[in-house]
Amino acid sequence: MPYAVFPRTPGRDYAGVVIDGPKQWIGREVFGSSGDLGIRRDGTHATHLVVEADAVVEKPKAISWEEGAGIGVPFVTAMEGFRRAGLPKPSEVVLVMGVNGKVGQAAVQIASWHGARVIGVVRKAESYEGHANSNVDVIDASSADVAARVRELSSGHGADTVFNTVGDPYFQAAHKSLALRGRQILIAAVDRIVQFNILEFYRGQHTYVGVDTLALSSSATGAVLRELGPGFASGHLKPFPINPSAIYPLEDARRALMAVAGSSRDRVILRP
Repeated sequence: MPYAVFPRTPGRDYAGVVIDGPKQWIGREVFGSSGDLGIRRDGTHATHLVVEADAVVEKPKAISWEEGAGIGVPFVTAMEGFRRAGLPKPSEVVLVMGVNGKVGQAAVQIASWHGARVIGVVRKAESYEGHANSNVDVIDASSADVAARVRELSSGHGADTVFNTVGDPYFQAAHKSLALRGRQILIAAVDRIVQFNILEFYRGQHTYVGVDTLALSSSATGAVLRELGPGFASGHLKPFPINPSAIYPLEDARRALMAVAGSSRDRVILRP
């Protein structure tokens, strides 16, 4: 990221207690995230943090500090994708590519909270690992034609929204899975260039939505999290479970960052 100029304190997600600022916020337990923290300005891997007043969101009492600190980027990414593409409706089918990744799990939670039928795609035989508000059908991409199976599960309709958390490896399968006027949300890429059938695209009246949460300010991210707040308060949305072995003291941040670099599937937490 060329705009991440060092020296820089990293970290985008956080949970803490307000110690200074608007009187009504002092002493309140909050959590948050950002596209600029840790990249364009110093971030959250620290004992103290300064953010805009409208960046913070009150942390539900039932959520622990560690859980609150682990919500940020995945849920913001998933929610921003749906905000841009259109929130799922009870009659719609949502297909989540990379369903067991953290953004994939957040997308499942949000889509099923809104009543949509959810289908997930995994790259090898495994069950869905996260929370959902209804049943999640899972397709093993290593042994099934994803698009054909989506059509079968949806009685020929296809997916109204495909949340593609992987990018180009699943792009064609996502394209073939779309229903009439379907939307594909894209948040990642391995190879940057893909080919697709333009005729199928415009005759299908499809929409592609690109989401880059790094472009969201702390305040804009706060607005997204506030939309999610009622879901966490009601229990329809649940924070990711935090493995005690994935919690590190701040002075051991190097080992925590090594765990992230090693593609840990846990949410890695720093506890100052």
